[in-house]
Formats: sequence, C-alpha cells, structure tokens
Amino acid sequence: MQVIIEFLQSLNPLWVSGLLLISCFIFIICMNLVFGEAGLYCYIVLAILASNIAVLKGTQFDFFPEPIALGTVFFSSIFLATDILSELYGYKSSQKAVFLGFSALLIWLVFTYFVIGYAPLTQEQAVNTPFFLESHIHITAIFSVIPLFFISSIIAFLISQSCDIGLFLMLKKLTAGRFLWLRNNVSTLISALIDSAVFSILAFIVFASEPLPFRTVLLSYVFGTYIVRVAIALLDTPFIYIAKAFHRRPLNKKNTEQTFAPGPYDIPNQDTRT
Repeated sequence: MQVIIEFLQSLNPLWVSGLLLISCFIFIICMNLVFGEAGLYCYIVLAILASNIAVLKGTQFDFFPEPIALGTVFFSSIFLATDILSELYGYKSSQKAVFLGFSALLIWLVFTYFVIGYAPLTQEQAVNTPFFLESHIHITAIFSVIPLFFISSIIAFLISQSCDIGLFLMLKKLTAGRFLWLRNNVSTLISALIDSAVFSILAFIVFASEPLPFRTVLLSYVFGTYIVRVAIALLDTPFIYIAKAFHRRPLNKKNTEQTFAPGPYDIPNQDTRT
C-alpha cells in the first residue's frame, strides 16, 4: 500500500486527478451494470463521504496559482451518477438518491462523534499498542471538523443536486428526449457552479470560526474547483452514453413500471437514441 501511495505522490497532481476521475467513472458504470439503481445509490453515498474527508487536504496544480482543496473529483462524479439515474430510472429515483446521500452523511456524523467520544488510552494503557494514541489524534483531527462541513456540504448538496436533476429532466422534456450530451453538460455545469459557491462561502466564511479572506475562497475554492468541475463535466459525457448503451432494458411492461417511476419531467416509454 505504501508503494502505491509513494508512486502516486511522485506523479503530477493533474495525472493523479485524471486516474481518480477515470476510476470514479468506471466504478459508476460497473455499479450500475451489476447492481442497477441500488449500485448508483451506493456509489453516491460513498462519494459524498469521501469528498467530505478529502476536502480537508489541498494540493498545488500547475494551471492555478492558489492551492486547490481536494474532494472535487469525488463530489463532481456524483453528477454523472444522478444524471444516469434521471436518464435510466426517472425523477423519483434521482430524488431518492439525493435524500439517501443526506441521510448517509447525517448517520456518518453521528457515528464519527461516537468514535471520537470514547476516552483515548493513556500512555500506560497503550504501552503495547502505541499506535492507538497516534490514531486517536489523527481521527480527531479529521472528524472533529465534520459538523462545519456537514452543514455547508448538505445545504450545497441539496440545492445543487435538486437543480441538476430538475435541469436535466426539464431539458429532456424540452428536447423530446434528444441531445443527451446537451442536458448532461448544461445541467452539470450550472449545478456544479452553484455547489462550489454555496459550499465554499458557507464552509470557509459564514460558518468558519476563523473566516478566510473572500478573495482566497473565491479563487481557491469556488473558481479553483469549478475549473476542475468543468473539465469533469465535459469528460463524463461518453460515460453516460456507455451507461445507457449497456443498460438492461425491462423485458415486459410490468417490469417497466417497476423500474421507471415517472416524475414531473419524465418521458416514460420513449426510445431516445440521440
């Protein structure tokens, strides 16, 4: 494991982000292919948790003067997952994913506080297991800031994902189910900007005990991460076509009704291949 970490750290951060992004897209396709709707729910929950931990670490990219907080790739990949849910399973399924993500983050918050809440070992108690002392320090450092990020993240998540789903399905209806690339990119680009702005301003200015300068937040956290999200939005387009191409269609009308629950923007039982 240490060899892998050292290898990744030796690479340009842009290459690491590229490898991570491709991995996320492949995982999304595989989870949908093997587990269907439930697999995408599972991926979304994991990506939300990973992004809320990764955002505590920053790195320097060559194309941007300020350090950029990580977590962007994990969270941005969620837009692909919810767009696939909207396209293949309908409005109700994509909305369910948003509320599942919210619930998972809330439960995670409770769990982590119980973990921190256990009294750490003393030097005498940990004489044979000294790594427990070091682990407690690291775990506390990571998880103790989660309430700050939880509030900011969940507000941004609910707003941006609801916007993404609504825009995606509205464009699907307006274009009669054509131009999948258009609704995928437009909905993601607009929603990603909303998410970056809402989360960054809340987390690092409004709710922060030591607010960062607005310029730093704007450059490092809003525009800095949004540049990455624009690239991700453009790169994820082929994968939504792959997901649609490999989607196992229902065998009969009864199964169709079970797998596609139409919402206010949905176009059920329509073959759209553009």
